[in-house]
Amino acid sequence: MNISISKAILEGAQGLREAGVAEARREAGSVLAYAVGRDWTFVITHADEPLETEAIETFRTLIERRAAGEPLQYITGHQEFFKLDFEVTPDVLIPRPETELIVEIALELLKDDPDPFIADIGTGSGCIAISVLHELGAARAIATDTSPGALRVALRNARRHEVSDRLRLRESDCFSALDAERRFSLIASNPPYISDDEMKGLQREVGYEPRAALAGGPDGLDIIRRLLREAAPFLRPGGHLVFEIGIGQKAAVEQLINREVWELTGTRPDLQGIARVVVLRKR
Repeated sequence: MNISISKAILEGAQGLREAGVAEARREAGSVLAYAVGRDWTFVITHADEPLETEAIETFRTLIERRAAGEPLQYITGHQEFFKLDFEVTPDVLIPRPETELIVEIALELLKDDPDPFIADIGTGSGCIAISVLHELGAARAIATDTSPGALRVALRNARRHEVSDRLRLRESDCFSALDAERRFSLIASNPPYISDDEMKGLQREVGYEPRAALAGGPDGLDIIRRLLREAAPFLRPGGHLVFEIGIGQKAAVEQLINREVWELTGTRPDLQGIARVVVLRKR
């Protein structure tokens, strides 16, 4: 029996609501739009249109996956970030709105640089490096990750947004595969910063994301310590290190900064007023 788009959304929303999914109706609508290969506008303007049996079956299967906790972005394979659409898979962290701050800051710092050359450490989907390259036509970048799967996703995203000719991807543990003779204008990173205790209490959706992109060690600061210790030789004089931190980590991170190496130029808050991105200048 065929049902209409609006009834399918109501059915899906009920199932998601019972599973504890927030904004169940919106999520059900997004799942349906993906299932029928159309956008939200189509779904809204064709609410009474009947669905084919195959579309209904596909929709119900996807709703079951979402109800089980799988993030919507992994179901659809997409996430918007800094005005661009990025492919995401379980090989990469789902880009968050707060990470857009890193791109905004990078663009501010690089706007007068005649030869902007950046590194994105732990690139995942490539969202930071690709967004900067998309905005700055003269920029070049190297992006690293320890995951070959993540690098494959980043390459596809770079090709999709037509910046692959200015982006080099390296399988690298932080800076291990980089040449210090090639110095960067700016190094950006959204490192893993969730502590071991916090990892135990993450919401179920986050459990689908790659642990290596989340887990930052006992206090969440293992990779941040490495960035602070290892980044300076890879920066031009006066170059910047810009990286994301977790909630409540501002004071601990500031204590880790070697003031003989780095000048702390600011800590930027996200839209909730939480200290989110640290900006350092190499002395």
